[in-house]
Amino acid sequence: MPTQVILDNEDATLWFHPETKVVHHFVKRYIHGQALHDVLEKGAGVMEKHRATKWLSDDRNNGALSPDDEKWGKEVWFPRALKAGWKHWAIVQPAKIVGQLNIKRFKETYAQAGVNAAMFSDPDEAMAWLQSQ
Repeated sequence: MPTQVILDNEDATLWFHPETKVVHHFVKRYIHGQALHDVLEKGAGVMEKHRATKWLSDDRNNGALSPDDEKWGKEVWFPRALKAGWKHWAIVQPAKIVGQLNIKRFKETYAQAGVNAAMFSDPDEAMAWLQSQ
């Protein structure tokens, strides 16, 4: 089955890889607010529909989340993704240090809830790791 493009706009692209059941987003530029929520909500919907348990976040071009986006992620998106069956998360780290620190904190928080996460600098390595899980 070919990769499905779920969303593609000036901020991000979201794919679903049906054979490996990987939800995969690529941030094209700093994304926040409703644009960020749209990507994550659509991804959670794909997880629910296809029983996907793996997510690849390619956040090289992103930065730290705003306090409002962080709160929304923790209170709205994360519980939904977890309920959908999220188990494995490969993260291609943001280029900026502040974004890396932000993602590291999420990784640690989500690990406490049972999400197996690993950080990478290369998207191909991230995908290979994710597919091996």
